[in-house]
Amino acid sequence: MTTFAIAALQLALGQKDNCAEIADEVRRLKRRFPWVRMALLGELAAYGANFDHAQPLPGPAEAFFCALARETDMWLLPGSLYERRGDAVLNTTPVINPAGEVIARYSKMYPFTPYERGVTPGAECVVFDVPGAGRFGVSICYDMWFAETTRTLAWMGAEVVLHPSMTNTIDREVEICMARASAAANQCYFFDVNVAGALGSGRSVIAGPGGEVVHQAGEAREIMPIDVDFSYVRRVRGNGWHGLGQPLKSFRDGARGFAPYQPNDRSEALDGLGPLLKPGEPISVDGKVEQLRKKT
Repeated sequence: MTTFAIAALQLALGQKDNCAEIADEVRRLKRRFPWVRMALLGELAAYGANFDHAQPLPGPAEAFFCALARETDMWLLPGSLYERRGDAVLNTTPVINPAGEVIARYSKMYPFTPYERGVTPGAECVVFDVPGAGRFGVSICYDMWFAETTRTLAWMGAEVVLHPSMTNTIDREVEICMARASAAANQCYFFDVNVAGALGSGRSVIAGPGGEVVHQAGEAREIMPIDVDFSYVRRVRGNGWHGLGQPLKSFRDGARGFAPYQPNDRSEALDGLGPLLKPGEPISVDGKVEQLRKKT
């Protein structure tokens, strides 16, 4: 089997406990599209960006979604949850198989600082295999702005990148471009699933391994069942999209000793950018408080 059906659920959710609403949506999905084998939701879909619901993993929220995956006999990535790990809070996506087992967890490597404060970055990229189908990688929202994250997933063999997002800002159009570029540069499917309603602006996008738009959602609730064709991914990686570029082979065979990745190397240009703060926040310089100047 080389095709595998994934449903992206762009749900209109609020800053509250959305678990029951998500379960109802997943059950309806299974009844209407019984051929779908995996469901993917947006970032922090269960509770919104609310530290009050941070909990250890495994924990009650994850157990709830494990039972839902088992009930519906589907792979389930319920967006992400704030995971409490000792004194730290991470933004973590559990990967749940149809038996209701958590087979992997991915923690967001690049929290949206300086806005997503108090979230500890994850340290490892995560891929997992679906028997008889192919290899998947997991990424969360702002991770996409760092090309190294998606490239590493492709390096690890990911043919589909599952990317829950929560975006309600004016840069959504830029993120759509990035999702397409990530798919093309890494010759993979890229599922960028945003939330809608009070949490996000929707406009989820699913791109194919040539960067082509498979589907782009509007701003409201939308259910998007998509057939992923793994034989197509492998053909594109082997021959290029329409017989054109083969970037993964070129990356494999080319020089990779780029300066930013050398141990203990520093960039004078980047070090000169100043601290990572919101524009206008006070900063301390030689014991004095100054204001950051907005770029003009």
